[in-house]
Amino acid sequence: MPLSNDLDKLRSEMQAAVKAHWKAFLFEGILLVVLGIAAMIVPAFASLAVTIFLGWMFLISGVGGLIATFWARNMPGFWWSLISAALAVLAGMLLLARPMQGVLTLTIVVGAYFIAEGVATIMYALEHRRELSGRWSWLMIAGLMDIVIAFFIIAGLPESAGWAIGLLVGLNLMFGGATLIGMALAARNT
Repeated sequence: MPLSNDLDKLRSEMQAAVKAHWKAFLFEGILLVVLGIAAMIVPAFASLAVTIFLGWMFLISGVGGLIATFWARNMPGFWWSLISAALAVLAGMLLLARPMQGVLTLTIVVGAYFIAEGVATIMYALEHRRELSGRWSWLMIAGLMDIVIAFFIIAGLPESAGWAIGLLVGLNLMFGGATLIGMALAARNT
């Protein structure tokens, strides 16, 4: 019973916070939709921007990892931690030094991810077709769509590298923004 009360209290506090700040959520949602549309209009630029951003993230996290590793060099796993941090620095430097090649590499990784995700989703759907009754077919369709997307990305290489990441990031931003807009408007009306 205490867990149920805690969940109800948390839910109530979340609803109050969203209602109190619905304009901020609306603004963020609109901003994400605009950025998503921009990324879909110029996907090559968005792909390059994502690659450069990831390069900086790898570089900064790798340098931070190196500092932490040397700071705690007496801890077990020092060499593994050192290798991991050095690889992050290397990946970051490569993405920043050659962002166009980085876009191609990231596009290949995204294509491979969609294949793996599609196969896993299909296998999950088949494994649970009795428990999920009629809903398992939606999982099957989602898995097949992942594989179709992967096919378009991989079959279109190297040209697809110019649009795939930017388009996918744009769609993600747009749908995330639309969700925030819907949440903000619903909170405003409650």
